[in-house]
Amino acid sequence: MDKKKYYVSLQAQEISQIEYSNNDEFVVYATEEEIEELRSKMDQMEDAALGTFIRSHVPIKPYHEDESNDKYDAGITDAYQMLYDLGDTNTKAHIESIGILSNNHM
Repeated sequence: MDKKKYYVSLQAQEISQIEYSNNDEFVVYATEEEIEELRSKMDQMEDAALGTFIRSHVPIKPYHEDESNDKYDAGITDAYQMLYDLGDTNTKAHIESIGILSNNHM
């Protein structure tokens, strides 16, 4: 199956084949199946973010001992890994520069 160019914004949770002023955070080349998988990862991140928001109202639980935070961290790392794997040169360079995929990023 042919890969198409997509513009992705994790912040806005958007994936589009049309470039807008706010969705060009990352550029990837992917099949429809790969985009469905990326969308699923982004949805999981959003669900985990809601869990961390709810948990944040319980101040006595440390961040590193919270399952909601672990799920969010794993979800965002998975999404960045997929963006890196599918990304163009600029996307890969940006992800490398922020170090989120290195073993000691957290």
